Amino acid sequence: MEAADPRKEHKLPSDHSLPPPPPSPPPSSTSIRKIVAVASIAAGIQFGWALQLSLLTPYVQLLGIPHTWAAFIWLCGPISGMLVQPVVGYHSDRCTSRFGRRRPFIAAGAAFVAVAVFLIGFAADIGQLSGDPVAKSPKPRAIAVFVVGFWILDVANNMLQGPCRALLADLSGANQKKTRTANALFSFFMAVGNVLGYAAGSYTHLYKIFPFTKTKACDVYCANLKSCFFISIVLLLTLTVLALTYVREKQWSAEQGNTTAGDDEDEDGKSESSPMPFFGEIFAALKNLQRPMWILLLVTCLNWIAWFPFLLFDTDWMGREVYGGDSSGTAYQLKLYDRGVRAGALGLMLNSVVLGFTSLGVEALARGVGGVKRLWGIVNFVLAFCLCMTILITKLAESHRRFTTVAGGATIPLPPPGGIKAGALALFAVMGVPQAITYSIPFAMASIFCNTAGAGQGLSLGVLNLSIVIPQMVVSVASGPWDALFGGGNLPAFVVGAVAAAASGIFALTLLPSPQADIPSAKASMPAAFH
Repeated sequence: MEAADPRKEHKLPSDHSLPPPPPSPPPSSTSIRKIVAVASIAAGIQFGWALQLSLLTPYVQLLGIPHTWAAFIWLCGPISGMLVQPVVGYHSDRCTSRFGRRRPFIAAGAAFVAVAVFLIGFAADIGQLSGDPVAKSPKPRAIAVFVVGFWILDVANNMLQGPCRALLADLSGANQKKTRTANALFSFFMAVGNVLGYAAGSYTHLYKIFPFTKTKACDVYCANLKSCFFISIVLLLTLTVLALTYVREKQWSAEQGNTTAGDDEDEDGKSESSPMPFFGEIFAALKNLQRPMWILLLVTCLNWIAWFPFLLFDTDWMGREVYGGDSSGTAYQLKLYDRGVRAGALGLMLNSVVLGFTSLGVEALARGVGGVKRLWGIVNFVLAFCLCMTILITKLAESHRRFTTVAGGATIPLPPPGGIKAGALALFAVMGVPQAITYSIPFAMASIFCNTAGAGQGLSLGVLNLSIVIPQMVVSVASGPWDALFGGGNLPAFVVGAVAAAASGIFALTLLPSPQADIPSAKASMPAAFH
């Protein structure tokens, strides 16, 4: 299938207020080996995310950061995603570096990750050298170093993800099947990074490989965190260097892009369009989105409203509702809560394994159900069903709760029966299927839609990211008061997620258009075999 001519798809307004979009990727695609090389960077990125989810919350408590502050720190992810990815996407579409459009941003993101990891891992040591007391909490100087490092880490991760996906779209060209495969491979390597990250975070003697990490200000847990981050940065830098060395980009020029994009020229051949500031370009991009892209944003937004309550509170649900523990209760309740959280971490590991295998089979699943939009709609209903099942598992855990009396006459709950634990872990695993689709198909469809419309991949994927981070901010701020309104616990937010998932599935099946080459003919798909 040939890429649509942007001259025919997008006409500039009569006042020529909009600058021409950057050129669409070339119609020819590259070898699958280069796509795998770029997609593998996701393993390094996700390794670091997994460490954040599994290790940083206890580390925050070790430094003495108040709980009210912690909520603001965790808002860094969506805020940086809302600002950084569109900014980086906009400039990567127009980068004229001799190294290419995307590669400089990917390299800079990896370098900033290294700086951030150093600051986070050595926050306690830097704080102690700056005057923090060793045995007292909070440690204000260490907290300041940690917060700076944490924000740099989230900004750097967002610098990496957007250009990586845009480079995958560039490498895929106008081949829609290869575009979907590239995003599925990115999702697969995210799962690989998750598995490696959770495995590293669960091994409590990792610091013995790096004995220098244990210091007066940094205990065994802190030393394990340092060691995990050392492995994380080595993995990320290795994958990034290999990918950027193997995959080369041609230098892009603004003059070449303007001609390709089809801007109007006067008799002397000079462009009449004028440059527009970045935020003006963002508003212009939103204003001029085609209907398929608006529907994609709506479906994606509802999809992530469904996902975020579970992603934020899944291990807390295991510790609180399934195991009956309490993070602020007695020592026995806290111990039971910790056991539930560790069981939830095992569930996340199973989830990542299923996510990885499903990512490799996205194309086969799409063919089996009749197209990618139908597959996305179906798995959204699977997500809604799984979120509803959290209610059943919680009620079963409550009805089968067993208690025992300990010394002193106190009555404490026991862990749930094996069948309930198995059901909860199975739920984590099954949710890996819709998660694999969520991590791949929306990004592939955004690349295909913007390819057809002649828009820049970086900016279009940055706009898509807005429909992910805005729901995350809403859920982060509103889920606590919403749960408290119904007596506490995590189930009220999960119910809202189930409703949002069902709505997302309905809109995906009824409103979202299928890409034109979703089920290509034999003639149309023949050249792809020779790329």
